[in-house]
Amino acid sequence: MSQRHFATIAARAGIAQDPAHEAVTPPMYLTTTYRLKALGQAGAYDYSRSNNPTRDLLAEALAELEGGAKAIVTNTGMSACVLALQLLTPEDTLVIPHDCYGGSYRLFTNLAERKRSFKLEIVNFQQADWAERIQAAKPAMIWLETPSNPLLQITDIRAVCQLAKQLGSKVVVDNTFLTPVLQQPLALGADIVVHSTTKYINGHSDVVAGALICADQAIGEELKWWANCLGITGAAFDAYLTLRGLRTLLPRMQQHQANTARIAEFLQQQPLVSQVYYPGLAQHPGHAIAKAQQQGFGAMLSFDLAVQPALLQVFLDALHCFTLAQSLGGIESLICHPGSMTHASMSPEAQKTAGIGPTLLRLSVGIEGIEDLLADLAQGFAALDAAIQAASTPTGGAGSAKNQVSAKNSNAEATEVPPQQESSQSFRLNPALTALW
Repeated sequence: MSQRHFATIAARAGIAQDPAHEAVTPPMYLTTTYRLKALGQAGAYDYSRSNNPTRDLLAEALAELEGGAKAIVTNTGMSACVLALQLLTPEDTLVIPHDCYGGSYRLFTNLAERKRSFKLEIVNFQQADWAERIQAAKPAMIWLETPSNPLLQITDIRAVCQLAKQLGSKVVVDNTFLTPVLQQPLALGADIVVHSTTKYINGHSDVVAGALICADQAIGEELKWWANCLGITGAAFDAYLTLRGLRTLLPRMQQHQANTARIAEFLQQQPLVSQVYYPGLAQHPGHAIAKAQQQGFGAMLSFDLAVQPALLQVFLDALHCFTLAQSLGGIESLICHPGSMTHASMSPEAQKTAGIGPTLLRLSVGIEGIEDLLADLAQGFAALDAAIQAASTPTGGAGSAKNQVSAKNSNAEATEVPPQQESSQSFRLNPALTALW
């Protein structure tokens, strides 16, 4: 692990290292090929799919930030996942969490079922029997995502790594949500860390790329060989932009987190919100573990609206600072409906098992002024309240949503309702979610 501070590593990535002209900011090497001095005398670089100076600067910075021996920069976050899977054979078993990112879930399940690339075991790491399930599976690799996407569930990385060591299993951790600034899985015993650098590491929503960092040099060299063989290494221009974004990673994450903490508190006070998922809240079931293994709680949070799914668009239409869009981790604030967007590739049964309900919304909180973000969300809830009042029948007793929604009783069971109250009761709790709490 480097002795330099994270801010220094990130800010000075590639700075004052130009061997040609002593440029302070490193130049971008767009060249695809390099001159050989003579037959059989290749230098450090010969072809940019294999090696590129700009890409190497980014890889070195990421390896130092994560405390790893070797980093490989890939052309997407998903290709970083594909790269890690090259360590498996058809006889090996891969364990994945039941609530991982939808794109990862799609990759794992289809490679296992359609290509027979490996055997697959899906484990709920939030249940008490997770260790027994893993021991029975005897996996070659365990894949972790903590905090999870989109419900921000926390897995004890150190505990999983200790068990994996006993079983001879490798542990891969998707660290996209927190970045090395807020969590260092390799220091907790993991073997490999993967990132979608599209997200916070780049931070400006203008590059699609990924990275994989290995604790072991030999494994890193093997995976670098596979990256070149498969042709999934990242482009020089993408690496250049990602390096530029990386230099402001720490101050960006600080502002992201400050805004997110305020928004989490705000959402807890909203009668039309039935559940808030954010590890920074003391009542979050993973709060203690997150506090122990993280250096912050991140800038992602999710919440369930206690309304009928048909009213989701009312809320979304009223927002102006939060943009309805895929992805996360940029300086701008985004809102996402996981069930129909990021996790649409999961079957309804898999979504239900993962706890993804029809009114679940995920926020990627940006670095805008917090008062503007809070006002934007308040505007959304006001629009919902107005829609609910407009839909109320005279016999139902039109009133504020606060009187119509029992949002804080997340363990409430369905009770018999008089006919004259059925209309307002339909907005009280999302029936699809009552079985999940």
